[in-house]
Parts: sequence; C-alpha cells; structure tokens
Amino acid sequence: MGSSGVARLQGLFAVYKPPGLKWLHLRETVELQLLKGLNAGKPRAPEQRVRFLLGPVEGSEEKKLTLTATSVPTLTTHRLMRGPAFTSLKIGVGHRLDVQASGVLVLGVGHGCRLLTYMYHAHLTKDYTVRGLLGKATDDFCEDGRLVEKTIYGHVTREKLDRILAVIQGSHQKALVTYSNLDLKSQEAYEMAVQGTIRPMNKSPMLITGIRCLYFAPPEFLIEVQCMHETQQQLRKLVHEIGLELKTTAVCMQVRRTRDGLFTLDDALLRTQWNLHSIQDAIQTAAPRVAAELERNLRWGNQQLPCTGQPHNSKGPISTLEVESHSGH
Repeated sequence: MGSSGVARLQGLFAVYKPPGLKWLHLRETVELQLLKGLNAGKPRAPEQRVRFLLGPVEGSEEKKLTLTATSVPTLTTHRLMRGPAFTSLKIGVGHRLDVQASGVLVLGVGHGCRLLTYMYHAHLTKDYTVRGLLGKATDDFCEDGRLVEKTIYGHVTREKLDRILAVIQGSHQKALVTYSNLDLKSQEAYEMAVQGTIRPMNKSPMLITGIRCLYFAPPEFLIEVQCMHETQQQLRKLVHEIGLELKTTAVCMQVRRTRDGLFTLDDALLRTQWNLHSIQDAIQTAAPRVAAELERNLRWGNQQLPCTGQPHNSKGPISTLEVESHSGH
C-alpha cells in the first residue's frame, strides 16, 4: 500500500465544499483521511539482522554456554518504534471558495499541485448558481448582513431581469475581447471565437462569459453565471447591482459553484467519500481529461506550460456592471 498508494495519489480531484466550512479546514480534513488510509495498510515485516546470542549447548548435559548465530528483528525499523510511515502530504487547493460559498473545489496531491498552476494559466471558466432576494439591501450584500434599506419590488418582471442580464453579458464580452489582446480581423481570433477559447492573456477584473435566469418567483430569483477571475464576494455584489438596475434592491442568499474548468458536480466527492480509495479512483479517472483539457486551452496564444507559481484568485471588488470602463487599464 505504501509506495503504490502514494503513486496513485498524484493528480487532481474535486470535492464538494459545504457552506460554513473553511477551505483550509477542508484541506486538513482530506489530508488527515488520506494519511489515515495510507498508514492503515499492512506494515512491512521488520528488517532482520544476525546476532550472536549466548546460550547453553544443545544436547549437552554440561552447563556450558556458547554463542549461536540467530536472526532477530531490527527494532529501529519496527512500526511501534518508528511511528506512522506517512506523516504529511503535499496537497494544494485550486480556485478557493469562501466560508459562505459551496460547491466544486479542486484539490491537487503531489505533482497535482503543479497542475493547479497550469489550470490558472489556462484561464478556464467556472459556473455558479447565485440565488437572490429582492426588496432589501445589506452592508455586505448577504441576506444575513446588517439591513441598510428595504424597498418595493412589485414592478420587477422576468422580462426586465432578462434584459438587465443581457446588458451585463454584452459589456463583459466586449471586455473579454479587449483583455485577450486579439486582432479581431485575424484568422486566429475567428478560430478562437468559434471554438470558444477566447481568454484574457493576463490578470483582469471578473469577466462574465454567460449569464441567464433559471428561476424567477419574486422576491426570489436564481441566476446561472459563467465567469473567470471572480471572487464569491463579487458575485454577491453582482446581485446587489442587478437590484439597483431593476430600480429596487437585492441581496444574495446563496453562491454555489457547479463547475470549475472540467470538474463538475458529478465529479465532486461528498464528505462521506473523502477517503483514500475514493480519492485515488477520482484522480485516476480525471487524469486523461485533465491532460487533454490543459493541452487544448494552453495551446492558443503559443503559451508555454509554466513550471512554478501558485493558483491565483482575483481580489478586490469591482463593479460587474462597469467592466467595460476598466478595459483600457
């Protein structure tokens, strides 16, 4: 189990992070469960060494002692003396989720930590479902924040919401082209647009590649957001700004990530599956998909696979309705 078990742990896998749990605590829990599984295997037999032990001569009635070559275990390598064979693992966390958010969280073990960096440089999009509540505003854009204002929302319709979402998507698509540094008249730009692989070349504000309403029953509504370089707080602010555009107010009730790159909810391991065998199987299943996806997305723009670096999260809220005004920065 020792070396073979660790070898099957080299790669990426996804877990489902519940709300209220810090990503750091989740990572520590996963590491603890993996170490528990690795150390639970049958230990190797202790090494043997030859010792000359003093004892009576066999078959002799005389009380004479002699040295006899005897094989005895080396206690320095015994499990009870040495302790657990595995005490730590290199586990990295990809695009993080804050305490209140839930959904797909990608982790890397061993050389999978380097793959997390490759995922960042590939600028893969992520999907979220964001639940909003019309009629009130809070200081932190969350439903349980300090109440700032209450407003009426009877005039809000599904058509008005869809119109606002279309405006948001249009402005962000223009910003996406700007940050990609592409010549719109080139063949490369045309091919990338057809394949849907237009990505920003460097850091950028949050960019929304798609947004639509999934459910509308005032005061509640549910939207699906496809984006990159986002934080969950920026998505909550997006709900607030949508409320303002609708001539009312709105707060965010839930932020749930349903996809991170090639990993979806179907790939995410539940809490009861955070064990050695389930994670090993998840890594082995995802490995060919990870290689194909990274190669496809890193090929455009003649990017080279990076060797160092850490996964990046865009920080600092920026108005999601005003991305176009930042495109010249």
